[in-house]
Amino acid sequence: MPFCEIAKHQTSLDDAVDAASSSSSSNNKGIKIFYKTYGHGPTKVLLIIGLAGTHDSWGPQIKGLTGTERSNDDDRMRAVDPNSSDSGGCGYGGNGIQVCAFDNRGMGRSSVPTKKSEYTTKIMAKDAIALMDHLGWRKAHIFGHSMGAMIACKLAAMVPDRVLSLALLNVTGGGFECLPKLDSRTISVAIRFLKAKTPEQRAAVDLDTHYTKEYLDEHVGSSTRRAILYQEYVKGISSTGMQSSYGFDGQVNACWTHKMTRTEIELIRSAGFLVSVIHGRHDIIAQIYYARRLAKKLQPFARLVDLHGGHLVSHERTEEVNQALCDLISASDKKMNPHVWTNFPKESSRKYPHSVRVSVGC
Repeated sequence: MPFCEIAKHQTSLDDAVDAASSSSSSNNKGIKIFYKTYGHGPTKVLLIIGLAGTHDSWGPQIKGLTGTERSNDDDRMRAVDPNSSDSGGCGYGGNGIQVCAFDNRGMGRSSVPTKKSEYTTKIMAKDAIALMDHLGWRKAHIFGHSMGAMIACKLAAMVPDRVLSLALLNVTGGGFECLPKLDSRTISVAIRFLKAKTPEQRAAVDLDTHYTKEYLDEHVGSSTRRAILYQEYVKGISSTGMQSSYGFDGQVNACWTHKMTRTEIELIRSAGFLVSVIHGRHDIIAQIYYARRLAKKLQPFARLVDLHGGHLVSHERTEEVNQALCDLISASDKKMNPHVWTNFPKESSRKYPHSVRVSVGC
């Protein structure tokens, strides 16, 4: 199985993270990150998943970007020329795309440190950079979802010269911004989440946090989408196992302690790469207000893509999200002027942007 041994690649990164929050190479001894690659081609995309998610949570985007759902370590793919380009996906101009998705520390088949201090978005960004080094990727498009988007922000501030573009899906600024808007629904969901001890209980609550009610209530054939997804979620959770308390508490710590300083924001802005902030406007976990505020801070390089959907908008509105990601890759390749890319008004940074709205299924 493909693993990246973090300690082998992080010596050169020790200076990139302050000593108070870093995990040195010695502390990372034995830490392994499980990953898979998909597709072939010169364009590289690193996908960073969120809290309690695994690499396969990116399935719809892997298919949309590369045209395949089969990983490169699959026996059926070994005969493929590694220099060839896969058909399908959003490869443009004859170029193919290679994607890497991985399990963050604390989840899936990656290592699970037992100390909460070993989980911060800086430390996890260093994991991602080490993985890029392991793959031999000098530069890549960095796409993150939720906690993964926080990690992506840290990575972009730490090594901006290695980022081709940045996509932040359902992102917040961490800390208190991770708290959902409190009402009877979110309180009920939070209680159910904390009480979930079995794959069945966890699947039921995950559906209500990931998707809008109307999406779950849609009929697909003779069943509702909720019933279909419930079976898929139970199967997925059962195969990977429930997240350990060490992993969950650690990843929660990473979200709670996350913060982007003005200096870090300026490092991202000064790098000049394009940013796409993609969000479900009915997300009950990550409020769109905070995503919009972050996008405004990244002007003039950020575009806000506001979609009808929940926290897992990448699954609920797959076609629209994939198109937004393909547009970002294409615009970056063409070196589009950021003032053409952004959809924020020029006259005042205080006004809301004319966000891209897609209302399919409303």
